[in-house]
Amino acid sequence: MTERTLTVEEFNQLLQQWSGETIKITKQELEDEDSIIMQLNDISYETDTRRLDEYEPMHALHLNGTGTTQTNEQDLQPLPSSLYEIPLEDSTQYQFEGDRFSLVTERGSYTIERVR
Repeated sequence: MTERTLTVEEFNQLLQQWSGETIKITKQELEDEDSIIMQLNDISYETDTRRLDEYEPMHALHLNGTGTTQTNEQDLQPLPSSLYEIPLEDSTQYQFEGDRFSLVTERGSYTIERVR
């Protein structure tokens, strides 16, 4: 299957279909990589026009559910919250290939994939 670029609307439509699925979220920012396994219960978005600084995102994708985060090679810890936030920018690139989404922002990249 080939990778295709999506609009934010197409991304949202496809991702909404994954509610109830188990997903893996991989975040890569600078030299840091985190992996999370989550039972996805709900997907929502937030817009914050009253940001305190430029580091806070104006738009965010909220993935709601329960799960674990991998802190090192074998160490799994429960998520500290049932909400996982991905900052979105006007320049965010949304891509989809089969069972995997990729989001590329100025700060880093995120992969969301189904766990079978």
